[in-house]
Amino acid sequence: MAVASSSNTSLFPRKLAVALLALLACAFAGNHIAARIAFDNDTGVLLAILCRSGITLLALAALVLWQRQSLGLPSGSRRWQLLLGLLIATQSLCLYSAVARIPVALALLVGNTFPILLALLSWALGGPRPTRRTVLLMGLILLGLVLALDVPSRLADSAEANPDWTLGVSLAFCAACVFACALWITDHKLAGVRGPVRSLLTLMIVFASMLVAGVGGWVPAGLSLPSSSAGWIALASLVVLYGVAFTLLFVCVPRLNMAQNAPVMNIEPIATLLLAWALLDQRLSSMQLIGGAVVVCGIVLLTYRRSA
Repeated sequence: MAVASSSNTSLFPRKLAVALLALLACAFAGNHIAARIAFDNDTGVLLAILCRSGITLLALAALVLWQRQSLGLPSGSRRWQLLLGLLIATQSLCLYSAVARIPVALALLVGNTFPILLALLSWALGGPRPTRRTVLLMGLILLGLVLALDVPSRLADSAEANPDWTLGVSLAFCAACVFACALWITDHKLAGVRGPVRSLLTLMIVFASMLVAGVGGWVPAGLSLPSSSAGWIALASLVVLYGVAFTLLFVCVPRLNMAQNAPVMNIEPIATLLLAWALLDQRLSSMQLIGGAVVVCGIVLLTYRRSA
């Protein structure tokens, strides 16, 4: 069941693995587009995460039971597993909240800067110092973000022109920070926990966290129901797209050679941009498109470097 136990002969052919990862990235992108449509129709952010994590949790639990995986955790890992689940819950809440406020593609571009933050976090906590090439790629990504977010124009405008912009970008960046911390914990504190168990327990904590936040009224209108049929369709679509993509990725990851092919998943912002243009009429300027392309290329190169 573990990735390490799969031999090279069990891996999918490279073209099939790349095509499947590209399809999954598009499904995750569609999930965010559906989420924006649902939010525009008064769906609560907590409700969306509850439905998404709940359905995926059921599917994952069925797989774990079918594989007869034990849910036991190694000694000393429980608190780290709890922290991981809370971090992923926070990342989901921040990213969806950003999607509800700013163009979806921009939220994804900012959220996908987590490889930079992970490299810096690993260095700060005693890991290897980033190489000169890595630092240059980080600078390139940040420059691309400045262009994609159209920072000069935003700074020239008054804050009242778009009060949600600063909050949306901040939430997306918070999601990237939290996700980087979650990945560090996964690599350094939960490496001994089997992937299926870790994923299942993480989803359980996410679901429980959103439920507590909703019942406690911590997020205003967090459990609001969609106000139209379009909202209900969008809510159902995001649940299906995320659930299918997450479950399929979970099942197929041992055969996808992620060390080599993972950068393919970085087409998600590009797919999001195209879907947002086609379905939401969210358009970016030529300079923003160039900036987005720079960010994606930089992240792909940085990811290849990390997996080398």
